[in-house]
Amino acid sequence: MFVDGVWSDSCDQGQSVVLNPANETVIASVPKGSADDAAMALRAAQRAQVSWAKVPPVERGKVVRKLGELVLARRAEFAQLITAEQGKPLDQAFGEVGAVAEFLFYASENARRIEGDILSSDSPNEEVHIRRHPYGVVVGLTAWNYPAALAARKLGPALVAGNAFVLLGHEITPLSGLFLAALSQEAGLPSGLFNVVTGKGPEIGRALVEDPITAMITMTGSNRAGQEIFRSAADGMKVLRLELGGKAPFIVMEDADIDQAVAAAITARYTNCGQICTCNERMYLHSAIADEFLEKFVAGSAALTIGDPTKSPNMGPKVSDIEVSKVKGLVDDAVAKGAKVLLEGGPLSEGEFAKGYWYAPTVLEVEDNSSPIIENEVFGPVVPAVRVDDFDHAIAMANDTQFGLSAYLFTQNHRRIMQSPYALKFGEIYLNRANGEQVHAFHNGWGQSGLGGEDGKYGFDGYLRKQSLYVNWA
Repeated sequence: MFVDGVWSDSCDQGQSVVLNPANETVIASVPKGSADDAAMALRAAQRAQVSWAKVPPVERGKVVRKLGELVLARRAEFAQLITAEQGKPLDQAFGEVGAVAEFLFYASENARRIEGDILSSDSPNEEVHIRRHPYGVVVGLTAWNYPAALAARKLGPALVAGNAFVLLGHEITPLSGLFLAALSQEAGLPSGLFNVVTGKGPEIGRALVEDPITAMITMTGSNRAGQEIFRSAADGMKVLRLELGGKAPFIVMEDADIDQAVAAAITARYTNCGQICTCNERMYLHSAIADEFLEKFVAGSAALTIGDPTKSPNMGPKVSDIEVSKVKGLVDDAVAKGAKVLLEGGPLSEGEFAKGYWYAPTVLEVEDNSSPIIENEVFGPVVPAVRVDDFDHAIAMANDTQFGLSAYLFTQNHRRIMQSPYALKFGEIYLNRANGEQVHAFHNGWGQSGLGGEDGKYGFDGYLRKQSLYVNWA
């Protein structure tokens, strides 16, 4: 682990292995962190943050930018590491490394955007100043699907705002965070300001969340984990930013550009083996175009290449055997309840797929909008399709969910386009395009998809707290 600028084992001396999901080989072992390790990391961060908060923001930004430059300088090594521990195709891993750099560069640009307000007072000879300050120590908990990008998305703005940061990456993919820590040393980040611990969430994660030193928690992960963090943080009244699951509806109307919609649906379902919270998780197709769309979509899905992620196929493996079993269970349940199989993919386990965690694209047609495969996040290369009668029918079906992260709409009708942000109850809507956020926008979910948000000026502002100062000179 990386604590207070030093590489160290856990206090308990335990180790856990990291497996390559493409072939199940052991690629590393990392310390199995404990509550004592969490406390050490938090104390180091607390000490370092006092001095860091006094550094002018523009100087903090320069260090974060330097980190981004080092990421690009080591992009090949970084991408290969991501592919080895997470399984995404190498070209997609290079894309993730690029996103890491962009998150850090954008965060550095916010150094001159820490602004306050001066208000007129109701009292004579007085002004009211609204100031912004860092929280102190921020804990980042990240998911396994984008282990490097999610860490940078949180780390950059936290540091530029003047906070210290303790990162716990997912136990399946801990290496990306450790690589980022090594680069932070080279970038000149002061010791203790960025700490990376490893281990399981129920042990070291809970300790990080509940420790009094922790002022803010930013987490990307499952709804179950988010709810547990919410409960654990309640007694300490911690500030929370939780990006949780999604179940994005992909709506295609009768006037849509079908080829454009099919291409976007394939990208939005199968990139990173479908392991993206904004993925196309359920398709609502107008009955007038459903047959044409499904014929083209199934053909495009079947044509995708699957294999060794280092050779940049369209799809690599799922991240773990547990994930494969989860996806298979949802498909088996849907088929047993009457879903029509349009493309039978399923688990792969022979020949070149004898080792690793493989699942081929699967397309189903479903009638029941309350089916578990419609209601629960699949997070894999499986998508159910539902036929709808009109726009209002599609909107009602799309909104019938506990999630509210992202949604897609394909139509050429200007009225529908303008209605969509009022009609769709989601924090992020893609109109006539595939998914993919931009660093200067805002990424946030509604409902069970989370609290707070990331990116852009609104995301950066979340790493600062406000203080009111009444200045009386009478």
